[in-house]
Amino acid sequence: SALGFGCMGLSHAYGTALEKSVAVKRIHEAYEQGYTFFDTAELYVGQFSDGTPAPNEEVVGEALKPIREKVILATKFGNFWDENHQLYQDGSPASIRKSIEASLKRLQTEYIDLYYQHTQDQSIEPEVVAEEMRKLMDEGKIRYWGISNASDDYIRRADAVCKVTAVQERYSMMARWNEEKFAMLEELGIGFVAYSPMANGFLSGKVQKAEVYETGVDFRSRMPQFEKSEMEKSRKLMELLNRLAVEKDATPAQISLAWVLAQKPWIVPIPGSTKTERIIENAKAAEIMLKDYETKEIHTLLDTMDLAVFGR
Repeated sequence: SALGFGCMGLSHAYGTALEKSVAVKRIHEAYEQGYTFFDTAELYVGQFSDGTPAPNEEVVGEALKPIREKVILATKFGNFWDENHQLYQDGSPASIRKSIEASLKRLQTEYIDLYYQHTQDQSIEPEVVAEEMRKLMDEGKIRYWGISNASDDYIRRADAVCKVTAVQERYSMMARWNEEKFAMLEELGIGFVAYSPMANGFLSGKVQKAEVYETGVDFRSRMPQFEKSEMEKSRKLMELLNRLAVEKDATPAQISLAWVLAQKPWIVPIPGSTKTERIIENAKAAEIMLKDYETKEIHTLLDTMDLAVFGR
């Protein structure tokens, strides 16, 4: 599908996890709206309202099991939380083996379509990781592999050993630094998957201040774009998005996603939502075409703005 569905927020990072039956229903609704590409990760584990763990892969696996052969399933390995809830990386072959078996079990599948290294492990050479991916392909455990949050050199070296299918990075109107990778990706024939294509919901126009989000479990509570001073800096951009939305009988969220789609034919944004109406709204963004002069107007404005956004 032109847009994928980011499943993370159903149970991780955006507050208390949805009850499992509700999250499964949201994924089914996404499929009914035409999404056929679903993204998760072993790292995504939130909490249900009763305090028990909510592994995102388990939700995704249960939801996709009836339609497994009709969708593309992506998950990630290599990022972990330690006992102090600090993030660390392990890209060793032994860790990869442990991760793939656990993910296959949680996802209730015999293979993963697209298996990403979530973040590069500075202690493990990319060639070592790529060789392990080749072995997993030969064994039928994965079909393709990708890399997220990695340097150009790492991607090139890994791709030389085992073809990389996709690179996943943060990308939106407010987060454009990964455009520097586009020339390399085009040269190597690697696709680009854009996560947070609406700057964690900020560009939807349904903005709330950071302090209204649940501290500790909702990452937006500490994202700079939701601070009052930064929201004021973004006012002109939101005014432009609102104007274009009115002209095209669309919403600011749809304009934001249409902009991402317009940048390159090999870019796939993966917005996510816990709300049915947003899932439907985002899917329809693929029908909106921005004219050259409209994208130029957006770029001209963005080039004059210094916007704070999470991830920079």
